Amino acid sequence: MNANPSSSSNSSSKEHVHALFENIAPKYDMMNDLLSFRRHKAWRKFTMRKMNVQPGQTALDLCCGTCDWAIALAKASGSGQIAGLDFSQNMLDVGAVKVKNEGLNEQVTLVQGNAMELPFADNSFDYVTIGFGLRNVPNYLQVLKEMERVVKPGGKVVCLELSKPMWQPFKGMYYLYFEKMLPMIGKWVAKRFDEYKWLPDSLKLFPDAKQLSELFRQAGLREVQAYPLTGGIAALHIGTKEKSQQ
Repeated sequence: MNANPSSSSNSSSKEHVHALFENIAPKYDMMNDLLSFRRHKAWRKFTMRKMNVQPGQTALDLCCGTCDWAIALAKASGSGQIAGLDFSQNMLDVGAVKVKNEGLNEQVTLVQGNAMELPFADNSFDYVTIGFGLRNVPNYLQVLKEMERVVKPGGKVVCLELSKPMWQPFKGMYYLYFEKMLPMIGKWVAKRFDEYKWLPDSLKLFPDAKQLSELFRQAGLREVQAYPLTGGIAALHIGTKEKSQQ
């Protein structure tokens, strides 16, 4: 259920994924719109409604990519400090331009780092989020444990990620598109076949919504809620850190 390879394969996987995102950074936003039929924007709006961020609250967005979610969190908070972390400097460079254009340089801090070893103290943030990034890390549970560590007691860990449709005929049509057509679109539009073939390959290993809920609980989170989106092709998971923890 969890990706937990040996140290050598772990390192190889990390290098592969890092190179992948460094390469696709310039066209990442355009391809997201195209490949998801812009549904990823609606999914994030739904997630923000469920989170109900309050003025002044703080957040850390892991695998923040080109910073769309970090910017949304900053606007919702108004004054709270928002951190965005990604291991791809090219993705962060694209995101930094967006942050500057939104006038959020004083509120949003971008950090190049490893989601499995977060450079933040325990109990630091009201929210810790990860959007379409958990699927790409070597060890899902380790990342969730780190998210649980740095969120404040009573705070929320939030994961928005691709998932696995369960009902036919939609399931069959979806996998035909995702496994066969999506890499070809990546090749034609972004000139990157191998990078976009990684997306369906990574989903094969990823837990379904029920299994991911169990990983949230294994990480120490409580009141875990899962919301299937668009027929189950994506899912939102929200877990709460126990208030009794110090």
